[in-house]
Amino acid sequence: MLNSLPMEECLDSPLGKVLPALQQGIMDHTTYFGIRTLKNPLDAWVYQEIIFASRPDVIVEIGNFHGGHLLALAHLCDAMGHGRVIGVDLSHQWVPPVVREHPRVTLVQGDACASYERVEAVIAADEQVLLIEDSAHTFEHTLQVLRQYALLVKPGGYFIVEDSVCHHGLDVGPQPGPYEAIEAFLQENPWFESDRSREHFLVTWNPRGYLRRKEAPG
Repeated sequence: MLNSLPMEECLDSPLGKVLPALQQGIMDHTTYFGIRTLKNPLDAWVYQEIIFASRPDVIVEIGNFHGGHLLALAHLCDAMGHGRVIGVDLSHQWVPPVVREHPRVTLVQGDACASYERVEAVIAADEQVLLIEDSAHTFEHTLQVLRQYALLVKPGGYFIVEDSVCHHGLDVGPQPGPYEAIEAFLQENPWFESDRSREHFLVTWNPRGYLRRKEAPG
């Protein structure tokens, strides 16, 4: 397998073989401060760029697993001296105290769509919100989350849909899945656009998934 070989021995490998090797590394080895974090590091770096540029008041991450990326987001807010993070998931049983007790982190447990009003209630009307959807990845659920939570994003803000790489780079996950949900959402919502300039590393687990709220519809 490619991920058992050093890079210089894989230079002639096609991208279609490289992506599964990257996925295996992410699933088996990727941590943040010792916490399992199923996140493509290239996308995590792009999140940092977006957060620094847009300085959201609130970051809502839907789907948290062990909470490693929640902690990374909270640390970015610490570094800027601004912002807080809301983690939404069916269960937070695997989230360790170092994440739960971080002063910038709030956890909301329950189905994301059913929990929308609880999340909305702790966000002020004038706050800029960055959304990250990383939950069930089915077409229906992803589209429902997009439809509900997009109401929180102001012009210039982002709604990031993760794992649209499912069957659009990797043969994993639901089909149809996030990629198709993104297409359907964009057809319904002309005030959002897919900002493909955020895919500047070429390899991304979120193709077409960096959705930016336009300044005006059209």
